[in-house]
Amino acid sequence: MMLLGELLDELPADLARQVVTHASWSERRSDSYARLAFLGDSVLSLAVTTYLYPRLEAERFGAGRLTKIRAQAVSGVSCRAVAERLGIPARLRAAAPESVRENAAALVGTERVLASVIEAVIGAVYLHAGYERTAEAVVEAFVPEIERALDHPVDFKSALQELLARRGEEVEYEVTGEDGPPHERTYTVLARVDGRELGSGSGRSKKHAEQEAAKAAVSKLGTE
Repeated sequence: MMLLGELLDELPADLARQVVTHASWSERRSDSYARLAFLGDSVLSLAVTTYLYPRLEAERFGAGRLTKIRAQAVSGVSCRAVAERLGIPARLRAAAPESVRENAAALVGTERVLASVIEAVIGAVYLHAGYERTAEAVVEAFVPEIERALDHPVDFKSALQELLARRGEEVEYEVTGEDGPPHERTYTVLARVDGRELGSGSGRSKKHAEQEAAKAAVSKLGTE
């Protein structure tokens, strides 16, 4: 079992219950995982940054490149993968009240929820075990995602820009939808060229949604 799973199992009952409580399952919003996710997001970012910083050559990895690598390593996609390895979907289904079990089945499989719960787990573990143990567990849990970000950096926006530059065209990104409460917001973005829709994407941040839209656009251009 990964270290993060061990620390999760060590949590006091109140914290363990809170990390798997969706806001819609409780009368009091403060009983849900939202605040813990807010805290865990910062701990996750610091842990991964602290791990990466001394390991990457300063001449090759400037601040901009480090930011992109970290963003990919801790993205919603990465957090969902860690959540699934940790068995979070099963924990959420078990924690769902009987009255919402059917809706919970769909809810707990979404990237937005799973990513938020992983952040909440990290926040709760930080409160209980302190930063050092939490950071070690976070890095161990995210190693596959960190290595993937280093070996296969994803920057579809740059790739799309290069493709369009050969045609003398430019892309514009437009946010066409925002869903969910502020702490669990999902954005939908369209990539357009001269008014023509090339691709659409969704993500937990506008930047992630833009990357997904650019990825769809690159794929479409590749088939034309």
